Amino acid sequence: MGKERSNFSGKIGFVLAAAGSAVGLGNIWRFPYLAAKYGGGIFLLIYILLAVTFGFALMIGEIAIGRKTGLSAIGAFKALNRKWSFLGYLTSIVPMIIFPYYCVIGGWVIKYFTVFVSGNSAATAGGQYFEAFIGQTGQPIFWLCLFIAITAIIVLFGVEKGVEKASKVLMPVLVILSIFIAGFVVTRPGALEGVAYYFKPDFSKFSINTVLGALGQLFYSMSLAMGIMITYGSYMKKDVNLESCVKQIELFDTGIAIIAGLMIVPAVFIFSGGDESVLKSGPSLMFIILPEVFNSMKLGAAIGGVFFLLVFFAALTSAISLMETVVSIIQDKLHWKRHTTCIVVALGAIAIGIPSSLGFGPWKCVQFMGMSILDMFDFLSNSVIMPIVALLTSIFIGYVIKTKTISDEVKSSGPFKRESLFVVVIKYAAPVCIVAILISSILNALGIIRI
Repeated sequence: MGKERSNFSGKIGFVLAAAGSAVGLGNIWRFPYLAAKYGGGIFLLIYILLAVTFGFALMIGEIAIGRKTGLSAIGAFKALNRKWSFLGYLTSIVPMIIFPYYCVIGGWVIKYFTVFVSGNSAATAGGQYFEAFIGQTGQPIFWLCLFIAITAIIVLFGVEKGVEKASKVLMPVLVILSIFIAGFVVTRPGALEGVAYYFKPDFSKFSINTVLGALGQLFYSMSLAMGIMITYGSYMKKDVNLESCVKQIELFDTGIAIIAGLMIVPAVFIFSGGDESVLKSGPSLMFIILPEVFNSMKLGAAIGGVFFLLVFFAALTSAISLMETVVSIIQDKLHWKRHTTCIVVALGAIAIGIPSSLGFGPWKCVQFMGMSILDMFDFLSNSVIMPIVALLTSIFIGYVIKTKTISDEVKSSGPFKRESLFVVVIKYAAPVCIVAILISSILNALGIIRI
């Protein structure tokens, strides 16, 4: 008889762990700049509508697959239909690609946190500091290894004692810190102008690109098509109301993303004098623009330190879910002990993460379609493999195992109030939308269109 599978202790543990996975770097920096780019309130409205329809259907489908089979991605798809076992392998590739380069960025966050709390925050003003830091060899790799070590220690303790306990501490603290920083920012002189810019819908900026941008963010933000929700679903007890859990995860994820916008958009708006181009500066927003913003504020060093602590917690909860998914996949397949698997995964992440780090320094000349090594991994996972996985998963649920299989699993622990919505989205809406995301992402990377 096989070893009994680990479980979350109950609904709260599952929701906080899954929400921790969903709430990550994508919520803190990517969501605010996309909202600024696509007209503030109109982007928020579209994102929320997509989250409660498209995101809901995919998430509940993945969690139900995990709980029904009690297995991570490879075993789960194989158990439901042997001919579709290839989809489990394809899904498993995603966290294996993302985890190493995600930890590179997590290391940068720790570095900035230590600089702010040490009282040297003034040094971070301007892009020169960031460029000089990531262009080094030793320092970024040191912080990469530290971030991976912290993540591995938590995962090493297992599902309930490691992943769940960490989530129960980190998620409430993350929410409190987010509200504190957002409250501080919106009460600064001139901040209300930024708040209005963030929330007021600009319908003139609505386009198909707005919808595609929101859909792309949904994948990135809600941990869809990565095998994470299948893995976490496999740890979910059979008597926990599945639909209710998904609603609460959506609330956490969207709520934190919106609050992140309140932290960032008004602050940058004040600093830039209302220059919208600064808000749309993308990834540089966190490590170049925001340190300048904090350094220009009273109590800015303290607020900056709290902000980067918040970002560290958000990055850590997502990294835990990525590593736990990889560990679970390997354990299910090779039946290794957890501590052995954690060590192997951590060392593998360091080995793969180092090239991503060096891609901004000694290996800067190594380019793929004009992208750095890290950007190439990000493009491959988020813009190519994830949409393909999501498309195949929708087809698998809608036409291979049928939506009734998922509906029955959901109903086994409570009512399925949005069953009709789930069926329509999975069978008809999701495949069309995902194909649109995939095509637009590839065309955008090739420079044919700009999203």
